[in-house]
Amino acid sequence: MKFNIAVAQSGGPTAAINASLCGVFEGAQGFECIDRVYGSINGIEGIINNNLINLKQVITTAHDKDLLIKTPSTVLGSCRYKLANADENELDYVRIIDTFRRNNIKAFFYIGGNDSMDTVMKLDDYMKKNNIDIKVVGVPKTIDNDLPETDHTPGFGSAAKYVATSLQEIIRDSRVYSIPSITIVEIMGRDAGWLTASSCVLRANGEPAPHMIYLPEREFSVEKFLDDIRLAQQKYKAVVVAVSEGIDCSGGKTGVVDAFGHSYLSGVGKYLENIARERIGCKVRSIELNVMQRCGSHIASLTDLEEAERIGAEAVKTAVEYGLSGVMMTFKRISNNPYRVDIVPCDVRDCANKAKYFPVEWINDEGNNVTIDALNYFLPLIKGEPVIEYKNGIPVHFRLNQ
Repeated sequence: MKFNIAVAQSGGPTAAINASLCGVFEGAQGFECIDRVYGSINGIEGIINNNLINLKQVITTAHDKDLLIKTPSTVLGSCRYKLANADENELDYVRIIDTFRRNNIKAFFYIGGNDSMDTVMKLDDYMKKNNIDIKVVGVPKTIDNDLPETDHTPGFGSAAKYVATSLQEIIRDSRVYSIPSITIVEIMGRDAGWLTASSCVLRANGEPAPHMIYLPEREFSVEKFLDDIRLAQQKYKAVVVAVSEGIDCSGGKTGVVDAFGHSYLSGVGKYLENIARERIGCKVRSIELNVMQRCGSHIASLTDLEEAERIGAEAVKTAVEYGLSGVMMTFKRISNNPYRVDIVPCDVRDCANKAKYFPVEWINDEGNNVTIDALNYFLPLIKGEPVIEYKNGIPVHFRLNQ
């Protein structure tokens, strides 16, 4: 007997999350038992409110699929909705099950990060406790690369490539004048410094900058930061520094939190700019890459997009063919050169509400840069360039509402 499946996207956007959506859609085509693939509008909120669309009615051609894979952000919309514990408030769960049953949905795929895996875990617990045969599978996504159990996350490689490319262009800009200067680039990374650390890939092309890299995994000292800059100025006229937004530095926390209790961070770069200008006295500029690093599809990693699509398709196989639920799909790296990964499921309880930090052994003794091991880890993830379609000189994006 045929049944339907549903897929939703959650959390912050990336350049590869729609590739995973397309992977789920394509993976379903390989099973005759699957009839419709529903897309949930605005994450789990769409399931709660029965706000679904039939993806077969909007993804109708090979061109649609190709365009969707290369389109950044969440085409279905996103959310940061935290499900209550079912034993405290069951209302959302009752509405979710009603949507699933009303639409004959037997498997649900949630594409997201740490907090989205919390939703997968809670839904799976509820299904099993109440003997409801609906599979729930998590598909990883985050530019922060901080999900445990997986070698890396879809979306990270493209964000890392954008960060490195932007930094290289900033470096070119900073070197044009004869006067000494300091440029501080603030990069996303609330708890973990993966994305900031990935700026080291410029070394592979002989670029010495960024000259210092500061991550939240190591204690940060403003005085040492200033000393590091002074030392670098003895060798470089234009000093470029990469800092994670999550470093423990006065002036970097807003005190505002999201639904999951995470702080919104901002201002670390500007704070350090003001201190450096006052204490060192040369030309100082800070640049916050902000949301641009999440959706830079024009400089996406082909490896990232291909893996994102592949892991989405494997999620469908895991639920429908293998009958697994309460799992998150993961990458297991086999080798760096040649680069090879396997895709395997892990218990979502090992990922939900947990963070994977940048390895401290990959940070140098001075705490202001990263080692060759980090470079070898990052390089395969940014390889390859997708062929982008342009119209009137601008990249073309797939949109549900034209």
